[in-house]
Amino acid sequence: MKSIKTAALALAVLAPGLASAAFPDVVVSGAKNVVLVHGAHVDGSSWRAIHDQLWIRGYKVTVVQQPHTSLDEDVAAAREAIDSQDGPVVLVGHDSGGAVISIAGVSGKVGALVYIAAIQPEIGESVSELAASRPLPSSAVKSTRDGRLYIEPARFNDVFAADLPPNRTNFMSVAQPKVARAALDAPVWAAAWRGKPSYAIVATDDRFLNPELQRWMYRRAGARVTEIKASHSLQLSQPEAVAQVVVQAALNVK
Repeated sequence: MKSIKTAALALAVLAPGLASAAFPDVVVSGAKNVVLVHGAHVDGSSWRAIHDQLWIRGYKVTVVQQPHTSLDEDVAAAREAIDSQDGPVVLVGHDSGGAVISIAGVSGKVGALVYIAAIQPEIGESVSELAASRPLPSSAVKSTRDGRLYIEPARFNDVFAADLPPNRTNFMSVAQPKVARAALDAPVWAAAWRGKPSYAIVATDDRFLNPELQRWMYRRAGARVTEIKASHSLQLSQPEAVAQVVVQAALNVK
């Protein structure tokens, strides 16, 4: 134990920036817990940069791995993560994860919701219904014979993450999880944003989820909106700006 303390002290003296990275600050106000819910066509690793941005600020970050099998099972995975937290939670969703947090967010532990280029549905609406209400010029989404959806790999960079280098998006395209159509077609049965503060980020260069649809949903919900010039994968291309909105939401939780 003594050697560990000595090493930490030396690190703080010789490299204060590195010391702060190794030993993040403790959050002293607002919500200290952040639960991240990814959307379709990616997995929990898509939150890596956001995790790092929040962890270094002292937040306890939990990443939900969505099964993408049904809306019920996606919500169950988010609820399990929320229930395991000690204290208030900021619940964050990207893409179809917005539908999941709208339901799971009714938990008494959730103090605020953050929608990142995400669907923000009213009760009875589905992800697929809302996305189709303001379609983009072309779709790269394909279906397997058993009804699981995926993005055509050759077009993944262009439609999903045009502001990321091709070597990163090529891996994302071949590693993408397929999504059960039923998970996106199922209507939501709760809208937690009706009773809790919500924050939202519009990805202005989004080629996957229409930015005008994002603005319309967020305006309808009365969310506090930030616009970022980025693709649909803004949690990867603009992590500092995205994390700042999450921190703002956390600081305002009583």
